[in-house]
Amino acid sequence: MAIQWFPGHMTTARKKAAETMAQIDVVVEVLDARLPEAGSNPMIHELRHFRQRPCLKLLNKVDLADPEATRAWLDYYNRQPGVMAVAISAKKPGDVAKLAGLAQKLAPHRNDPIKPLRLMIMGIPNVGKSTLMNTWVKRRVAAVGDEPAVTKSQQRINLTPLLTLVDTPGMTWPKIEHDADGFMLAASHAIGRNAVIDEEVAIFLAGILLERYPALLKARYGFNLVGLDATGVLEAVAKKRGCILKGRGGELDLEKAAMILLTDYRSGTLGRISLETPASRQAMLAAAAQQPKQARAAEADAAE
Repeated sequence: MAIQWFPGHMTTARKKAAETMAQIDVVVEVLDARLPEAGSNPMIHELRHFRQRPCLKLLNKVDLADPEATRAWLDYYNRQPGVMAVAISAKKPGDVAKLAGLAQKLAPHRNDPIKPLRLMIMGIPNVGKSTLMNTWVKRRVAAVGDEPAVTKSQQRINLTPLLTLVDTPGMTWPKIEHDADGFMLAASHAIGRNAVIDEEVAIFLAGILLERYPALLKARYGFNLVGLDATGVLEAVAKKRGCILKGRGGELDLEKAAMILLTDYRSGTLGRISLETPASRQAMLAAAAQQPKQARAAEADAAE
């Protein structure tokens, strides 16, 4: 199942973001450290390149991500022109306190009350922008919720005479090109549940866990992984957690098991897990590029 999610208010949010970007100095893009590229909105990339704005990339929720993968992503981003990347937890005041200084380095000409530094906070839904704003401003200025797309309008805050923040709604994009990106976004709860089938998302997640983090799976659920595929992992979770449909002759409740697995991942209960690395991203894109060639070759063979 291909996952797509672009609620109507996001079209308005994109138009407003394009207008506002003309008046700011640095884009602060908040990313989920567990899936930074899958969760990087290409519309943000297009807008800031059109306006030639530098970008401070914040790999948020770093406490939930695989440290080795995070180090690889920081190295990847910090080699890009006009980009500075740092790993943070938006809940930690100490992490947030250093951000103004880092952004200043990207726009050194904006450093006095006549020319205050103007930052625009952007990112996908449920990535932690509202938590970042509340921590930065040191009071509740943005609604925080467990469901994506809680924030639906921009707000501008003059934090000091030298610093202005513009908070924007979380935005997805009209077409998610790669199916794996849609599943990673859904697994991390950046997409509304009405657009996904939890069981399919959990099976996708189980496949990654089985391949890269089998020890964490075994430690959490205590079952033998030998001979299991992704679907088998979900079935084993259902058995271990007693997810049985009533009156159905012992049939497993895989939907309930899916929510257990997804919740354990999202909360960090499973451990520190990253769904992608620069290397896995490159491999996925290379495989996707080969698919059209293979399709054309198959069509040619069928025509002969």
